[in-house]
Amino acid sequence: MVEEKMGECFSQTKDQFDNLEKHTLWGIDFVEKYTKFVKERSEIELNYARQIRNLSKKYQPKKKDEDENKYTWCRAFHSTLNELNDYAGQHELIAENMTSQIIAELTRYTQELKTERKSHFHDGRKAQQQVEASWKQLESCKRKFERDCKEADRAQQYFERMDADINVTKAEVEKARQQAQMRHQMASDSKNEYSSYLQKFNQEQNEHYYTIIPNVFQKLQTMEEKRIERMGDSLKTFADVDRQILPIIGKCLDEMTQSAESIDSKTDSSQVIESYKSGFEPPGDVEFEDYGLPMKRTVSETSLTNSRSDNKADRSSKGKSKTIWPFIKKNKGSNPEDFSHLPPEQRRKKLQAKIDDINKDVQKEMDQRDALTKMKEVYVKNPQMGDPNSVDPRLAEIAQNIEKLQAEAQKFEAWLAEVEGRMPVKSDPPRRTSTLFETQNSTPPTTTNNNCAQDRESSPDGSYTEEQSTEVQSKVQTEPPEFDEFDDADEDMLPTIGTCKALYPFEGSNEGTIAVAEGELLYVIEEDKGDGWTRVRRNEEEEGYVPTSYVEVFLDSNAKGAITYI
Repeated sequence: MVEEKMGECFSQTKDQFDNLEKHTLWGIDFVEKYTKFVKERSEIELNYARQIRNLSKKYQPKKKDEDENKYTWCRAFHSTLNELNDYAGQHELIAENMTSQIIAELTRYTQELKTERKSHFHDGRKAQQQVEASWKQLESCKRKFERDCKEADRAQQYFERMDADINVTKAEVEKARQQAQMRHQMASDSKNEYSSYLQKFNQEQNEHYYTIIPNVFQKLQTMEEKRIERMGDSLKTFADVDRQILPIIGKCLDEMTQSAESIDSKTDSSQVIESYKSGFEPPGDVEFEDYGLPMKRTVSETSLTNSRSDNKADRSSKGKSKTIWPFIKKNKGSNPEDFSHLPPEQRRKKLQAKIDDINKDVQKEMDQRDALTKMKEVYVKNPQMGDPNSVDPRLAEIAQNIEKLQAEAQKFEAWLAEVEGRMPVKSDPPRRTSTLFETQNSTPPTTTNNNCAQDRESSPDGSYTEEQSTEVQSKVQTEPPEFDEFDDADEDMLPTIGTCKALYPFEGSNEGTIAVAEGELLYVIEEDKGDGWTRVRRNEEEEGYVPTSYVEVFLDSNAKGAITYI
């Protein structure tokens, strides 16, 4: 019974030992699983930060879009992009901290945990093996004792039979008696050996169950508790890593909010006005032309028809056509250096910006010259530091660069002075005056309005040149007066190439334009040349330009003969 209880107890202990081995292994696997989880979270943060950075970089303004910084809403958006870039940096910091504070630490700790666990279970298995060996030895002693006892019993029974048998000799009886005594002695020795080894096994077993195994289990328990505590610390660190960047992320979001609140629509509207105002003076009022007088109709000096008369005079004398702003065809090639393709106000700004850039370059060259001059002085005082003459070629080059830049600055300053001299001064609105053309025998007028837009001549590259007043007067005095182009329909009137219908009303307040009403039908005499304007005619005396987007054009080669004037 004792042996059976001991064996059962050992079996139960062995089972529990195996269960603890499985449990501790599962705990280490869980740490590795959590480490993998944090690693994947770190990769997600890195990918998210990379995508945010790429998004911010994608929408950063290019050099050609530098003018966007003039507007508060553009600056607010650019500031948001910059803050978003910093926001991405904080997510990169999350990934970095998770890698260093959790992943690396848990990876190292897992290796230590595996080594420690292996050592503890090695000690436990060794103790188990010792107990199992002692148990086997005890079983062997017990079987030997049992066998010797049975042999002694058989020898005793044999001796008794021999002693009771009268036919057996005395010598045989004595031999049987000695054999029985020997067997009893062997049984007694086996009993003593079994008793001694049983006492030894019980001591070893008690030491195993009450000392060795509890110590091993205690070490395993301590190891497991440390693992659990480390898991708790890692989970806390996982949350703290996110919490540490919250103030900076909040600051980024606050900066985005402040940028949005800094948007000022009034300021942006003023900037648009400042950027696109042309500098042209509005045209004056048109005076009444009385057709009831016995004379040919009057022609306004600032009207489109008078501009055509001037154009014909110019074509006959100089072979150049005069074009009225804003209907000058834009140069499709490179823009002229003097920005003459722009309106006066825009041209002035461009010239001033160019002068400022040149002055900055001049200042840089001067700074380099001053630095080299000081270096040369140092070389003169201390020849061992360098040759003073080695600086002269660079000084000469800088002097040439400064001279070229100054000459270029003077050129642009001259153009700027020219533009500022031409720009109109704000005053009372001028009135349009009419020149009355008398009969062909009358004397033609000798004065013209030099401030009008038609006195500007369009050069082939789209720039403006002012005609000299004496040149205009000589033309008017030497050539016979001409009537409006619309009056000479047989020779100068352009043929119609189609019709158009006004989709929207157009006031036609600029020089050279014509006012139209919505739904009005007009004749097309010149297609859009790419500048967004179409030349139309209402009747034999009224024609001008309208925005192409305001009309629906119907081109027809037979339109002129098929359609009568409105």
